[in-house]
Formats: sequence, C-alpha cells, structure tokens
Amino acid sequence: MKTGSNRYDVCIVGAGVCGANIARRLSAYDLDVVLVDKEVDVSFGVSKANSGIVHGGFHHSKKYLKARLEIQGAMMFERLRQELDFPFKRCGIVVAALHEDEMRAIEQLYMQGVDNGVIGIEMCSRERMLDLEPKLNPDVLGGLWVPGGGIVEPYRFVFSLVESAVKNGVQIMTGFKVAAAVRAGEEWTIRAADGRSIRAAYVVNAAGLFADEVSEVFGAEEFAIKPRKGEYYLLDRMTKARPNRVVFPVPTSVSKGLLVIPTVEGTVLIGPTAESVDDKCDLATTRDQLEKILSSARMMIPSISEYDVITSFAGLRPTLGEDFYIDMSQKVPNLVQVAGIESPGLTASPAIGEYVKDLLKKAGLKLREKVDYDPFVGKRLHVKDLSPYEVDELAAADPNYANMVCRCEKVSEAEIIEAVRAGHTTLDGIKYFTRAQMGRCQGGFCTYKIIKIIMRETGLSWQDITKNGGESQILKDAL
Repeated sequence: MKTGSNRYDVCIVGAGVCGANIARRLSAYDLDVVLVDKEVDVSFGVSKANSGIVHGGFHHSKKYLKARLEIQGAMMFERLRQELDFPFKRCGIVVAALHEDEMRAIEQLYMQGVDNGVIGIEMCSRERMLDLEPKLNPDVLGGLWVPGGGIVEPYRFVFSLVESAVKNGVQIMTGFKVAAAVRAGEEWTIRAADGRSIRAAYVVNAAGLFADEVSEVFGAEEFAIKPRKGEYYLLDRMTKARPNRVVFPVPTSVSKGLLVIPTVEGTVLIGPTAESVDDKCDLATTRDQLEKILSSARMMIPSISEYDVITSFAGLRPTLGEDFYIDMSQKVPNLVQVAGIESPGLTASPAIGEYVKDLLKKAGLKLREKVDYDPFVGKRLHVKDLSPYEVDELAAADPNYANMVCRCEKVSEAEIIEAVRAGHTTLDGIKYFTRAQMGRCQGGFCTYKIIKIIMRETGLSWQDITKNGGESQILKDAL
C-alpha cells in the first residue's frame, strides 16, 4: 500500500481475539490489511472479560464447526506462545461429579471426547480425582480428567497477536465505528461515525456483540446477537483455595457451569453465571449473583472464602445459535461473517484465523507468502519474573526499573512507560498490558502514579485521561 492511501485488500472489523488472529494470519501474505475497532484500544470488547480457558474438546459434538475449530485451535497454543510470549499454561481440566446421576453425564462427556479425538481423556474414580486435585470436595464421586486443557491471559494474547500483525504490516484503526458501507465496482467503501473512510476489496465482520449491526450496515444477512452476561469474582493470589487444575462442574444445557479457574498469573477466578440480557453494554455485577457463585464454587472447592474476593466483573457472550456462524455472505459479495463466537471462541480463535484465510482464498483473494514474514515478537521484561540481581542490572541502565508503581503485581515504572509508548494510553489499556491495578488493592495505590506517567509521556491533560475511552474520564472538574 502506498503511503497515504486508504485502499486495502482486506478490512477486518473487530479487534478482539478472532479479528486479531485473522489479522495476524493474513499478515503472512503480501496483502494490505487493516484492522478496525470502535473502541479506543484492542481487546476492549468481548475478549477482555472471559474465563481465559483453553478448552479440552469434549463439551461439544464434532458435528459442530465450533467443536472442530476448538480441537484444532487448542493444539496451536504452544507454538503461538513460543512466537508471541503471552502467559499460557496447559494445566489440565477436571470435571467433578458430586451426584450419582452426574456420573452418567460424565460417561457421555467421556465418549464424546473420545469420538472427538481428545488426547489423554480419562474417566476417574473418587481417589483419582482427589489425587489430581486435592482441594476438591472430598464427597466427589468421580469425574473426568482432560490433560490438554489450559489457561491463558486473554487480553495479553490479543495484544501479542496485534503486535505481531502490525510488525508484519497490518494497519490498526481504533475509534473506528462502522457507520456506512457502499459497494462500488470491486470494492467496499467503509465510513466510520467520525467521518474517516477506507476502501477494501474484502471485509471480515468479526465485530463480536455488534456483528449483527455491522452485517446490517453492509446490507448482508439479518440475524440477532443476544448478549448473555456472565459475572465473575476474582480471588487474591494468597487464597488457600487455589486449585492446580481448572475445575468444571457437570455442564447444563445452557452453560458449562460455574468454574474455579487458577489463572495463569496466580489469582483464582470463580464464575461465570449465564444470564440473558437485552443491553449489550450491561456489565453490572450483583450481590445476589456473588452468593450464587460462591455457593456453587464451594460445592467443588469448600475452602473458597468470600474474604479472598478482591474484585468482580462481568463479560458478555454474543449468542446466536447452537454453532459459530463463519461463512461468506450469501447476500453481498466479498464479506466474511464471523459471528456468534461464544465459548469456546477463545480456544478456537487461532483455527478461526486459518478458516477465514481459506474462505477468503476460495472467494478469490490472492495469497502470496511474504519472504520476510517474522512470526516472533520481542520478549518483554517483567520485574516480578526476575531475581533481585537481574532487576539491579536493569536499574543500572534504566532507573525506572527500580521504581515499583504497582506493589501488588510488582510492575515497575519502566513497564508502564513501555505500555504507553506501545499505544496504550487508558487505564484499562495499561492494566491489561502490564497487570498494574489488578492486585489486592485494585489500583488504590498505583492509579495516581499511572495517570502522572501517561500525562508525562503523552502530553495529555488530566481531563483527557480515561478508564477505557469515550466518556470514562477519571478526573473531572467539579465546577
């Protein structure tokens, strides 16, 4: 693409985990690709608030596209971690049966997993379950062991994917809310609500909760994304209830259930609920749901304590039907629909990138591999992972490594500066990039320091600093 041009081969709408994987996959080819998102930063939609699980491939029949992509995607994470340096651990999944009738469901899950080709899946006795996860309720009757399951930090995964895509030539446009699209000749002209416009030969609609609205803008298929809210509670890393494995209950027809998840960074996540809502921006949490989550989690791990809760949050899943909707539009040319990507969307996302690339190729997009494609991103330094001697060496060259901004998560000023210079200029962007504000005090001690660093590095005034863009200013003039 020539400098100053607004014409692209492919425009991807939505910079969540699916859009980011698609962008990175296409960045391996001689293409001009742009990734647009209505939010101020990537990963600020559905992808910022989920369970962070790499699923095991046994919850859904392989007759569904989502099951096939889940199994394929799950096997891609080791290589992706080596290339992209994001937190990931294959710790395994246990599904705990606490009643006799649940053991029949466990047998069905086991048979489904075997049919799906899940490696190492095992039906377990009570003794085997307690050996795998000693913190389980001693009344457990048996269950399922799936060693291929894992945990990942979803926003860091997205940030790394986007960094890799940009390194290989993909353009990013944030704050780009698609408002109009017109097809003329062999290309689309796409206009944002703020007046910006781009042209693209092909478009991928990976807009998450808003994929139905984007489809309507393009005059494509009519469908309705229904938000399903899931509330989560986060336990402090010092909790005695942290399990070694992801702990699932026996699933229901609506949900995989309320889980206990040892996050990859050391805290514990419990949840989510599954509540259908009408508002695509409804991220409220409630005391009633906390009681429900705690009660359910304690059934599996009795040592979970309310006193270990350090924060709550909610995520919204874009429900559409029983399966993912990933296909070329049958109504308008050169538009790929990537919609209804709920669980196991995170797990499937690397495979979704491959799947969409193949759809575009079949639709006529010319793919020629880049000779200089580089899949690796540079490894970032995190003070919390270093020895005191290593920190001293870093601080000798850059004193900012010796200034601890976030004490709970051990994040240095140097890491905050790196995040700002990488383009993350909101408090949430800094949080997801560095984990500052994610500890026990939830930003009580470090938020002011982070604001000062953002102001110093960017020249923004205090009125311009936001939590996550838009009208979410942190400091407002009382007058």
